Amino acid sequence: MGKILAVGAKEMRQILRDRRTLLILLFIPAFFLLLYGYALSFDIRNVRLAVQDRDRSTHSRELVSAFVNSGYFALVGYEDSDAALARLVDQGKVRAILSIPANFERDLRLKRPVTVQVVIDGDNANTASTVTGYARTLIAEFGAVQMAVRTPGLESRIPDPGPRIPTITIEPRIWYNPQLRSALFLVPGLIAYISMSTAVVSTALSVVREKERGTMEQVRMAPVGPVAYILGKTLPYLAISFTSAVLIVFAAMALFDMPMRGSWPLLLFSIGLFLVGAQAQGLLISTIADTQQVAFQIALLSSMLPTMILSGFIFPISSMPTVVQGITYLVPARYFLVALRAIVLKGADITAFWQDLVALAIFATVAMGLASLRLRREWA
Repeated sequence: MGKILAVGAKEMRQILRDRRTLLILLFIPAFFLLLYGYALSFDIRNVRLAVQDRDRSTHSRELVSAFVNSGYFALVGYEDSDAALARLVDQGKVRAILSIPANFERDLRLKRPVTVQVVIDGDNANTASTVTGYARTLIAEFGAVQMAVRTPGLESRIPDPGPRIPTITIEPRIWYNPQLRSALFLVPGLIAYISMSTAVVSTALSVVREKERGTMEQVRMAPVGPVAYILGKTLPYLAISFTSAVLIVFAAMALFDMPMRGSWPLLLFSIGLFLVGAQAQGLLISTIADTQQVAFQIALLSSMLPTMILSGFIFPISSMPTVVQGITYLVPARYFLVALRAIVLKGADITAFWQDLVALAIFATVAMGLASLRLRREWA
């Protein structure tokens, strides 16, 4: 333990001398959270909407108002010509067209089926899918309200439409994120993404720096074994990365209203376990690379891309091909994201995700062991 602390103290002094690197490790991750958190969003707002109203009635205007007042759509204007509407879509001036048929109000009052057409620009499939969901929800809510309301004095003037067919209504209830804010889905992934990247890169450069400066030979002559040297190298960067990760969590809570429904000790333990594995991966890279440039490139490729694509951060793992799903089991951020979202968003206890913590521990142990073996082979 004395040797480990000695190596750690030496590494910490070296870090403190380079204040720019220290500031980068502590505050740049919070800046990235601010940048990516506001730049990445799956919420679609102010969709430009054109209206083709063939009924020109009170009910048709109410339907248009329901679209505009929802906050999802911004009314561009009314247009009757199909060619003019197509031209607006082609020019990118509108992304959706609401077409209300003639006799819309009369059919509603008679409780007859009414079909309202919504034309959506499909050049962006994700946006089109989201806008389709918005339109369906708004029209269904409007229709439900109209079917439940009878105009006073009108029933005596219309024929009896016959027995009512009972309908099944859906009352959705969203747990943990009732507003369906994409920030609550993305921010935990950003915490994992930024923490993983900074921890791996900073540690990967530490041993390679010794090689480039020629001080590795002096370290080999010191009475310090590979395991003590590896652990001593890890401790300072682990402390800095842990502090940075906690700052990111607080920044996410302050800037994006990320809740904290679970246990703080459990959250800090999960962050620490994840960072130990990230540090071990960085040390393993540093034993492979001979220059800081190579180490930096390998660190980015092995941490940023898998965390972004294969961890469930943005793309759901269940929709990936079977072979790719198998590869995701090698990505530690996959397990950390499960634990992080369970603690922060759901307030779950350790029984809900203990398997993921075990997987993180196995990854950290294997990576640290491989780094020690490679370093011992170099020293032999």
